[in-house]
Amino acid sequence: MFNRDIIEELKKWAGKSSRKPLVLRGARQVGKTTAVKMFSKEFDQYIYFNLEKNEEREIFDWEYPFKDLLTALFIYSGKKRRGGKTLLFIDEIQNSPKAIALLRYFYEEANDLYVIAAGSLLESILDRKVSFPVGRVEFMAVRPFSFSEFLIANNSQLAEALKQTNVPGFLHNQFVAWFKKYTTIGGMPEVVKEYVEKNEDITALNIVYDSLITSYIDDVEKYAGSPAQIPYIRHVIANAFREGGKKITFEKFGDSGYRSREMREAFRVVEKTMLIHLVHPCTSTELPVAPVIKKKPRLHIVDTGLINHSLQIMGTLVFDKNINDAHRGIIAEHIVGQELLASKSSIMNKLNFWTREKAESSAEVDYVLPYKGNIIPIEVKAGAIGKLRSLFRFMDEAPHSTAVRVYQGEYLVQQAKTLAGKEFTLLNIPFYMVHRIERELDKLIVVMP
Repeated sequence: MFNRDIIEELKKWAGKSSRKPLVLRGARQVGKTTAVKMFSKEFDQYIYFNLEKNEEREIFDWEYPFKDLLTALFIYSGKKRRGGKTLLFIDEIQNSPKAIALLRYFYEEANDLYVIAAGSLLESILDRKVSFPVGRVEFMAVRPFSFSEFLIANNSQLAEALKQTNVPGFLHNQFVAWFKKYTTIGGMPEVVKEYVEKNEDITALNIVYDSLITSYIDDVEKYAGSPAQIPYIRHVIANAFREGGKKITFEKFGDSGYRSREMREAFRVVEKTMLIHLVHPCTSTELPVAPVIKKKPRLHIVDTGLINHSLQIMGTLVFDKNINDAHRGIIAEHIVGQELLASKSSIMNKLNFWTREKAESSAEVDYVLPYKGNIIPIEVKAGAIGKLRSLFRFMDEAPHSTAVRVYQGEYLVQQAKTLAGKEFTLLNIPFYMVHRIERELDKLIVVMP
């Protein structure tokens, strides 16, 4: 078990005086259960229930007073109610609508207990008239390993250097080399574990990727709201990994004969499982970020390694000198999105890109970041500043003067000027620093309106 940043977030949750039961949300196999097990070391007692097991689910489904339920939970687990700080973890809670509804009573009547629930398919049942205790629980997103977590698992000294206020420039090449490995294999916990144990043998990972994708496809019946949805959802999952990072159309997605209506709904269902994320464009350079649903979305997958495996480009990626060269730049763009999502544990953390509203001239910026009352454009691109034409167009319309470029080069802050003559500050950050992008923006001595 490798250390995860989410552990620190869990500690913050446990330390709050107004603590509510916590629901962890994330795709299957991103490490929710393992993270909670690691966190349990902070407690005197740890009680674990997996509601995929009939005998454990039935305890929650019985009709009896909440007080008696608590007694049953402690008796079944062989623990004492007053045995010190107790963490109760209810895993795969989506299997019991009754258990979901009962979370409110843990908040109202048993606040001495620290209660965490998790369910990879939880989002897929929220539309089925399940009584969810709104206002009585809080949420936290768990995602695949970030680059900083990947480094902790592989090279702890470099990981510590990456945490410094000013990242040492003389380590740039080492950071780039490790980020390239991370970009290649991704951050799924089981993959990272196998990679470490097999001494960085990428060829040994194929069976792990195949197993992950097969398990996602096998879960289709659990995702579907009706039998009629099953073939559409199965098609989405079977083809999404190869299409990751690209703009998609719902009509005939994946060379199918399926119509837009059925595909759109199937994508909506799969997105709720957090296996995919539809990255919608916005057209404004000012807050709020308003996604334009009618425009084509870009397909983000839970993990870049799954894309590389599905496209069979892992070997090629290893030998590419620049991450931007892999798969026409799609992989570089995708891994930056993955890092942006992993940088925050909020379930409200979303990805969006910017496209110009005017039809006469096309312009597109890879990502936009809400930051201190403004929208900061983020372009993932190698080469000279003069090639950042879309970024220039964004800055011409923006009410502020700060932009970000992510590339394989070294950290650099420079003054730039658009073709129209507007001056702005360009923060050039290497890929390995994306997870701390707001921290770097905070350093800039820029007065932002």
